Amino acid sequence: MGKQHAHALDRPRYNRLFAIGVGLDVTYLVFETFYGWQINSLALIADAGHNLSDVAGLLLAWAATYITRFRPNMRHTFGWQKASIMAAFINAVLLLIAMGSLITESIQRLQSPVPMQGLTVIAVAAVGIVVDVVGALFFVKGEHEDLNMRAAFLHFISDALVSVGILVAGTLYLWFEWMQLDPILSLLISVGIIFSTLNLLKKALHMMFDGVPDSIDLKKVHQYLIGLEGVVRVDDLHVWAMSTSDIALMAHLVIPTYNSDDNFIGAIRERLLSDFNISHVTIQITRHISSQECVEITA
Repeated sequence: MGKQHAHALDRPRYNRLFAIGVGLDVTYLVFETFYGWQINSLALIADAGHNLSDVAGLLLAWAATYITRFRPNMRHTFGWQKASIMAAFINAVLLLIAMGSLITESIQRLQSPVPMQGLTVIAVAAVGIVVDVVGALFFVKGEHEDLNMRAAFLHFISDALVSVGILVAGTLYLWFEWMQLDPILSLLISVGIIFSTLNLLKKALHMMFDGVPDSIDLKKVHQYLIGLEGVVRVDDLHVWAMSTSDIALMAHLVIPTYNSDDNFIGAIRERLLSDFNISHVTIQITRHISSQECVEITA
């Protein structure tokens, strides 16, 4: 199906990161569930349920990075790269559902507060903070490169914040024995996470509908193309995300003096990759404006 393009996504490294992330989450999930059951802590058991959704989200993102490696064929000429965008969208939905269930649980606990074993809750939450911060550090660099990496980063950050809330609630409970602290803090944390997740959901939905990626200034791309030697018009300029890390461009350049110089197109591809991180470029060049209706992008 043609020459394979170089992609920015370092898949072996990402696979290792997701494996580490899943391992950390599963280990803490078992640890938290055991102690939550031992002391009958609704806070810990509820958070363990939230962590279970995070494990599912990480596995989904990990699977997407593998699926995107499937080669193009006669039925899927772009391969399966959109799987990573779909995974990011589903991940955002899962995170919103998890936060919704946490809010529901917090409201119920406000109405029927339960006593806590403060010291055990503090110890388990402290372990959770360490695990989640370590997990977030693994993904912090890649969260600006790939939407699934950002989803994984947000999962760990949200878990860390929830664990902080549980730790604070356990500490204050030891001092004041105010049982409403846990649900109140959980509500505040959940609302903050929802705002971050809605932004992730918006970006994923935008990419699913082939919107111009946020990292691309389309006017600057157009200015570069129209500024090329001999170009008098740029038509049918399209920029979209093939995956959460790979960007594609298609454009029609009208160059009356064009002499079939392959180096000219090669230079355009190199410049678009270096300046705009656009890795998949398709350029059509004609000497005359087509009689067919074209879409012209104006700056």
